[in-house]
Amino acid sequence: MPIKNRFAEMHAEITGWRRHLHQYPELQFDVHETAKFVEEKLRSFGITDITTGIGRTGVVAVIEGRNMKSGRTIGLRADMDALPIEEATGLEYASKIPGKMHACGHDGHTAILLGAAQYMAETRNFDGRVVLIFQPAEEGGGGGLEMCKDGLMERWNIDEVYGLHNMPGAEPGSFHIREGALLAATDEFDIVITGQGGHAAAPHTVIDPNLATAHIIVALQSIASRNVDPLKQVVVSVCQLRSDSEAHNVIPHTVTMTGTVRSLDPEVRDLAQKRVQEIVDLTARAHGCSAQIDYDRGYPVTFNHTDNTHYAAEAAEAVSPGVDRATPPIMAGEDFSYMLEERPGAYIMLGNGEGAMVHHPEYNFNDEAIPAGCSWFAEVVEQRMPLT
Repeated sequence: MPIKNRFAEMHAEITGWRRHLHQYPELQFDVHETAKFVEEKLRSFGITDITTGIGRTGVVAVIEGRNMKSGRTIGLRADMDALPIEEATGLEYASKIPGKMHACGHDGHTAILLGAAQYMAETRNFDGRVVLIFQPAEEGGGGGLEMCKDGLMERWNIDEVYGLHNMPGAEPGSFHIREGALLAATDEFDIVITGQGGHAAAPHTVIDPNLATAHIIVALQSIASRNVDPLKQVVVSVCQLRSDSEAHNVIPHTVTMTGTVRSLDPEVRDLAQKRVQEIVDLTARAHGCSAQIDYDRGYPVTFNHTDNTHYAAEAAEAVSPGVDRATPPIMAGEDFSYMLEERPGAYIMLGNGEGAMVHHPEYNFNDEAIPAGCSWFAEVVEQRMPLT
């Protein structure tokens, strides 16, 4: 793997940063210590143009190249937050914070961007400016959107933006990307079905919300099988069911169901929302119940721009022999999508090797992927803003 030699030299040091971050995970916007660690490292590299508090707790830093003739500015983004999961890895550097864990590899992403920052601050082997974006609250908080609302793209005059995410199951240091929709829009619903509860021995005297809910769950699967073009993709998942009774002999008055809808196409997204609302309302009514539906649109589709996908893949091919330019889309979501809505750019997946999937208590970021990730960030900058 032709990684940059400097990252091979720095590998142990960057691994140390990653494992430190792993031991002290923080959630959503409450990443104060992580942001402080990032700022201190950036200053130790000689970077002085640093702004904190963007998107509440994000960190933005600027490195100027040896030349500034191009006038171009490239943004590089890493997410910093962890998940509310109890770690079960048994590692010597496992989380020291009960109920919190870096179960998605954001500790690795942050360490990789810090490593790239140190290299670029040392070499400044580019013509233009690099804006380092350390983002809070990717895991459900929409930190990417909050940073954009704070004027991230305009204040730093960012022309293009790039990011990466680890990919369990893929060869460590390999890269996987596709033009267009890479990751899904992530919508959520909370539904309350109300009937008329009563004694389970006399079901004819009640209006059973359980029965209505069961029919709704089955009917929702018709969205993918009968409403959406088979060549397009949608996922409708009911993930939780709760009733207002825990007794064996009581039919409840209400049942609450929560879930998610994932899609890769704006028209499919609209259709899925419409059908969820229709199916829930009409099926509940058919069983004598009423339905309250709260449908929230979450992160939009992570959409890679055509030219920038090519640039990202070219940079990856300079780093690794394993580059897949047509990786299948993934139905998980990512709030880097908000940054890609504001500026052209691309998101790439970095192989993490065998092991537990992200969001699992036994997941662990693979430190062997660090040099490839650092090299890719640096290569994007040096290829897009070459010294003349």
